[in-house]
Amino acid sequence: MIDIIPAIDLIDGKCVRLTKGDYSRKKVYNDDPVAQAKEFERQGFRRLHVVDLDGAKSKHIVNDDVLRRITNATGLKVDFGGGIKTDEDIEKAFAAGAAMVTVGSIAVTKPDLFIDWLNRYGADRLILGADVRNGKVSINGWKEDSAEELLPFLKKYVEAGVRNVLCTDISKDGTLQGPARELYKQIMAKYPHLNVIASGGVSGNEDLAGLAADGIPSAIVGKAWYEGRISAEKCRNLMGFNANKGLAKRIIPCLDVKNGETVKGTNFVNLRSAGDPVELGKLYSDSGADELVFLDITASYEGRKTFTDMVTRVAKEINIPFTVGGGINELSDVKRLLDAGADKVSVNSAAIRRPELINEIASEYGSQVCVCAIDARNDADGWHCYIKGGRERVELGLFDWAKEVAERGAGEILFTSMDHDGVKEGFANEALARLSEEVPIPIIASGGAGKMEHFRDAFVDGKADAALAASVFHFGEIQIPDLKEYLRNEGINVRI
Repeated sequence: MIDIIPAIDLIDGKCVRLTKGDYSRKKVYNDDPVAQAKEFERQGFRRLHVVDLDGAKSKHIVNDDVLRRITNATGLKVDFGGGIKTDEDIEKAFAAGAAMVTVGSIAVTKPDLFIDWLNRYGADRLILGADVRNGKVSINGWKEDSAEELLPFLKKYVEAGVRNVLCTDISKDGTLQGPARELYKQIMAKYPHLNVIASGGVSGNEDLAGLAADGIPSAIVGKAWYEGRISAEKCRNLMGFNANKGLAKRIIPCLDVKNGETVKGTNFVNLRSAGDPVELGKLYSDSGADELVFLDITASYEGRKTFTDMVTRVAKEINIPFTVGGGINELSDVKRLLDAGADKVSVNSAAIRRPELINEIASEYGSQVCVCAIDARNDADGWHCYIKGGRERVELGLFDWAKEVAERGAGEILFTSMDHDGVKEGFANEALARLSEEVPIPIIASGGAGKMEHFRDAFVDGKADAALAASVFHFGEIQIPDLKEYLRNEGINVRI
């Protein structure tokens, strides 16, 4: 999948496109940027990239009023750039409703100020703009070329904590001659954890599909969209998105692994064997599961070796993403499992003991790698977190901890209700809904699946982004193709 972000470039309050950054080669596509933004939202896009070209040329924000009107009129998550040179400029952008701000020139001319903003506003609200011409970073609305070479420029700021980079090959921009795929692949090879946003040259859906195949996380579309070369429906397919139903919901089998075999219990106890994890993983992959989770529930030293060998075998057998967890206490554990073939890692007890672990994983490998598992029980005094496989309560509330892990950079939360685990009476939908409303990252529901209706309720009532289950899949009570067909008939967007 790839996140596709339509663009509105502003000159004199109108939607325009330039060619190769040349202000004399502009074309006006819409006199009303608010109407254009509403149309993007209607087509199913969730994000919007707005560039204040007047601001870039004037070296101070100009079109903050247009930004404010767009954010007031739509629910789009807007990244805004152009003319962000001072504290006053960046504060204006955020005050006008920008969810993120793209900063380019200042990162070249005033690196200390950029680092200050990065620390002040956080890596999730700042995008490093890297506009490239002949291998050098350009500044001030592409009118000047700096002496900064691209990769050393990126290295400096990745080490400072940057997570989002918008890279535009100026020679491609507005030409409809295809994006700079080799350039983006070079960046991703060097910094695989970055959220690289590709910009410039997209001529149609085939280019977007190519970027998605290259593993580029995000891409901006401009001229190709305005000139009718891009199908909104194909964009939604590439994003795994249906305009009427939202992001596709994921079905995730979970395999708890002990001494090399899959086990399952009730309320975290009374374990029984469910089969070989590699064979089960391949079966689920072939049956249409969206992802898998493997948890090493007895992560002793010897267990880790056995588990790592299993991860290597799983990676050779399946073609869907999978997460592994259990016994992850430091970055070396993460590296061991990623090197073995895992796509993501799940941390739980270790993150509660040392929350900085989340920051370290996100910084080193990217937020998309870090899944924070939270085991919680609804006690007499409210929802509380538990560690050590649910054996020990900590004085940490579920919702406060969930917000903290998101702020620290986790990419997803895997929430297991201990009250519901293995009981097969449905997920903790009230708590799920609250998490989904209060926490800005995807929530995976876990604990309580017993029948197909429970998955539907987790998505509809619990507002979960994914649902995880174990025994109903392991023991053949629910078949994944049947479940997906049922959910689709219930109006829930799933990949078939």
